[in-house]
Amino acid sequence: MVVGGVRVACTRLFRHEVRDRISTSSRLGVETVTLPTTLLLFAILVLTLLSAYFSSSETAMMKLNPYRLKNLVRKKHRGARKANRLLRRQDRLLGVILIGNNLVNNVAATVAAVIGVRIFGDTGLVVAPIVLTVYFLIFAEIAPKTIAAERPEAIAFPSAYILDPLLKVSWPLVAAVNWISNAIVEPFKSRTAAVPGDLSMEELRTVVDSGADLPQQRQNMLLGVLDLDNVTVDDIMVPRAEIAGINIDESHSEIVGEIVNSQHTRLPVYRETINNVLGILHLRRASRFLTQAAFSRSELLEETEEPYFVPEGTPLPAQLINFQRNKNRIALVVDEYGEIQGIVTLEDILEEIVGEFTTDFASDIPEIHPQNDGSYFIEGMALLRDINRALGWELPTIGPRTINGLILEHLEFIPETNVCLRIGRYLLETLQISDNVVKTVRISQADLPEPDPDEEDEYE
Repeated sequence: MVVGGVRVACTRLFRHEVRDRISTSSRLGVETVTLPTTLLLFAILVLTLLSAYFSSSETAMMKLNPYRLKNLVRKKHRGARKANRLLRRQDRLLGVILIGNNLVNNVAATVAAVIGVRIFGDTGLVVAPIVLTVYFLIFAEIAPKTIAAERPEAIAFPSAYILDPLLKVSWPLVAAVNWISNAIVEPFKSRTAAVPGDLSMEELRTVVDSGADLPQQRQNMLLGVLDLDNVTVDDIMVPRAEIAGINIDESHSEIVGEIVNSQHTRLPVYRETINNVLGILHLRRASRFLTQAAFSRSELLEETEEPYFVPEGTPLPAQLINFQRNKNRIALVVDEYGEIQGIVTLEDILEEIVGEFTTDFASDIPEIHPQNDGSYFIEGMALLRDINRALGWELPTIGPRTINGLILEHLEFIPETNVCLRIGRYLLETLQISDNVVKTVRISQADLPEPDPDEEDEYE
């Protein structure tokens, strides 16, 4: 019995000794640290600041507006020039930032393990990583990166003064890391990917449209320039039915009346129909005829300029260049059959860019009649582009050019009685229909939200 008891006691003693040795060996790396705990906590604080610096620098550098950066470089801003030099090789920049950040985080993890074991014993090896992860996530990642995203220039430019020499010092390590990472990434790179840099027209429009620092008038002008490619001469021309001209076969008094009452500086001179245009008369040259009791048709024609014809569908940028090249200010728009469809002037194109030259565009359109209830009575032949510009609306302009055409396209038939319909967020009510044409329509903006076609399809 005594021998058995001794064996049990020896076995228990051996187990405790083994367990103590295992525990001691697990703490071997942390118990050899003799620095005070307060100093280790201070080290954690310093490492947190370093990690926050690297995290914020990365976000700030990537968040810099490249176009504003180029502008500051042209102005010889020192911080911008250093940041721009670093951003030319983003792989090197990211390499030095990530190496520094990971090095700091690993050192912080080691220090945290030492503190954890001192405070909690063996349990500290589990507690320390959890606490450090939450702590670093808040103070070294989320908060610094959020601040850097809000104020990228304030952080990126000063950081460039530190990152630039740091990159030079750690260049061999950065080059080695980048070489290995590029070798891994190379097989997965797209061979057809476009090189980033240039903006598409839609991207440029988005940049201009979101330019909060631009005055509204200049913003509209830039948007007008970008819109020129989507607009043709048919969209802005004076339609054939509204062309004011001089019929050379009219009497002397009628011709003088046309000249005196004209609101234009140039008038087409034609014989019998507008399709037979003989020339374009500048009213400044025609002023001498107003003092003459009589003048011959040949004298009038001698003062005209040769008419300039352009095909319908000509984009406005091309037509603007044509006006400049040919030294013309007015052109007659013809269709594929040679029939005159309207007149377009240089002023019409410039108004697409800078806006109307009149002080109140809405009051300058006689087809628009505002009502007390907020709606508008609009004549059917009013141009959609003019209505949108005058009232700030967004009626569709692809396809029909007039309110009458828009209504007929949506109805797909010619109404015999007045009808109501909704187009987008606008309510339209026809008020007068005659000769297969909608003469007058009431338009108001609907209070209800515009229907979502995706939601409608979901229940079909």
